[in-house]
Amino acid sequence: MSSSLTVFQLDPEFTRAFVGSRDDEVIQAIHGEFGDEMARDDDGFSSAIASGAPTSAEALHALVYGGPFSESTQHAFQYGYAYKRLCTLTGSRLDNSWFCPFRGDWLEVVDEGLRALRITAISLAEFGRYRGFPSILPSYDLPRCGEWTHDQCVEALAQFEETRQEGHAQPLDPAVLDAVTEVVGWLRRAESARLRPAQARPGSAIVGFVS
Repeated sequence: MSSSLTVFQLDPEFTRAFVGSRDDEVIQAIHGEFGDEMARDDDGFSSAIASGAPTSAEALHALVYGGPFSESTQHAFQYGYAYKRLCTLTGSRLDNSWFCPFRGDWLEVVDEGLRALRITAISLAEFGRYRGFPSILPSYDLPRCGEWTHDQCVEALAQFEETRQEGHAQPLDPAVLDAVTEVVGWLRRAESARLRPAQARPGSAIVGFVS
């Protein structure tokens, strides 16, 4: 069974400010942007919805209004996908060609490639956990979400540059090398974001969803 890692460059504080904001305009914006996708997802999750899970629209409303959330952890997936849509709206989606789809322990394999280059400030496996979700959101199974802060991205990029300058790079499998190169591109995007005006979006952190 394959999985997918979707990655965004964004300002987490800006995005999370909409969670519990009761801002109907952001609800309308997400419906306008993702209405067809939400309808398709509801068709795919029709069995779970029939068993009590919220629809995509209900989950989005709960996200923006700060609840109420289903008491069943089995229904948490809808809130996770609602937050992913909010990140899509407020952030910039990054190229994930080497992570969509992926199988098995690919994230951990690429992490080993990063460590071989002495890049330890970040971990792709972090995106396979739940630490990137706002604290009020229930989470269980998929999707999962993680975050690399701007400082982590800057440190990781500095580690990469130091390895390259000192000639300590270890030979990597070609596919792993291509995936690492893609990750370094994300780091450069995050680093350069701080050179823009403070009000500019999408921001200087990286948020990833595994689904």
